[in-house]
Amino acid sequence: MVKTNSLLVTSVSVGLATGLYGISFGALSVAAGLDVWQTCVLSLLMFSGGSQFAFVGVIAGGGVAAIPAAIASAWMMGVRNGFYAVAMAPILHLRKLQRVVGAQLTIDESTGVALSQADTAKQKFGFWATGISVFVFWNLLTLLGALLGGLMSDPAVWGLDAAAAAAFVALVWPRLTDSPIRVVAILAFAVAILSSPYVPQGVPVLLAGLVAVAVWAAVGLRNPESER
Repeated sequence: MVKTNSLLVTSVSVGLATGLYGISFGALSVAAGLDVWQTCVLSLLMFSGGSQFAFVGVIAGGGVAAIPAAIASAWMMGVRNGFYAVAMAPILHLRKLQRVVGAQLTIDESTGVALSQADTAKQKFGFWATGISVFVFWNLLTLLGALLGGLMSDPAVWGLDAAAAAAFVALVWPRLTDSPIRVVAILAFAVAILSSPYVPQGVPVLLAGLVAVAVWAAVGLRNPESER
């Protein structure tokens, strides 16, 4: 029998840390011109923090005329979730309606918690527990942020801009079990940070992923025995 108590605590903790960032999203969305109900629907249906911030950020700068650009920016930020789905599909084995729900919950945090577990049963539990926790906290606190409006308009003042990222890094870092993997992770991080001022939102994440894939491919080609 899988011991799930500590894993459940981890999942709920990650969900809460991420949900706190939803307060700032709700406030920023209303400040950008969206109504409270529009903000809440965006969190319910899009449910991808980076994509949502990209969307309202573009809307804030260009209004209704910027909607096509906002959609493009949000899509670019959400591309990474497709790669997560590829990694999670062999683990979850979802069917029919489960795929719809699973797709909605395939985000940074649910994937990170799942892949940090050692066996399949825990990976499945971690995925669902974390995905549901993030979904519930994110949407509840988005509503709170939207109602509070301008009082929480700057997430940096409250440290909410760092909460989700810090939780994710703390979760993933222990899985980087040897020096070469950690070097790749640091290199990918550096590429993302250095490219951020010069490319559209979402592109740094993709560039970081490409760096990791490129290094893995190069090492794998030089050391074919390592894959056996």
